[in-house]
Amino acid sequence: MNRVVHPIEQESFRRLRARLDTSHFAPLSRAVVERVIHSAADLEYGHDLVLDEGELTKAHTALHAGAPVVVDVEMVAAGITRRETVCRLKDARSGPGLTRSAHAIRLAYEEVGPGALWVIGCAPTALEELLTLDASPALVIGLPVGFVGAAESKAALRESGLPAVSNVSEKGGSAVAAAALNALLYTPLSPSEEKQ
Repeated sequence: MNRVVHPIEQESFRRLRARLDTSHFAPLSRAVVERVIHSAADLEYGHDLVLDEGELTKAHTALHAGAPVVVDVEMVAAGITRRETVCRLKDARSGPGLTRSAHAIRLAYEEVGPGALWVIGCAPTALEELLTLDASPALVIGLPVGFVGAAESKAALRESGLPAVSNVSEKGGSAVAAAALNALLYTPLSPSEEKQ
């Protein structure tokens, strides 16, 4: 089913492209960059995001084949408009050396196992916990926000070698994390992906 794009969204993307040339990005990278910028009205994401087209292509195929989507908070889930998500924050408990967000990631991994797409837009400790698991993710969208641990957790994600979308700065958040996943959801499979 094709997505109907509202005229306001079309105009917003036209204005975005008039202010920032995104034509040098490969197709899925461009989709992610533009949707993240659109969600925050922040052109700096055009230079701040770190992503890889090959990793996005594999994740895109897995996503459209039905791979589970795990989110760290309900705010991220609310922003993902075309897919059910797993969020275990309501069931999680904090403890010594363990935040509630980190425990929710453990619970989610027990539920979905390897091969999921993980969308973390709030808690750096959720991303840190994911990196301790043998989650074998299809993709980690690691865009937590904050002055404590956010940039560091995203740097650790990049150093892990896992397929990822992250950014260098402290900014991020639920809206931009959901937007990155939505970019992959809204982009139809290419003919080569459909043959796989």
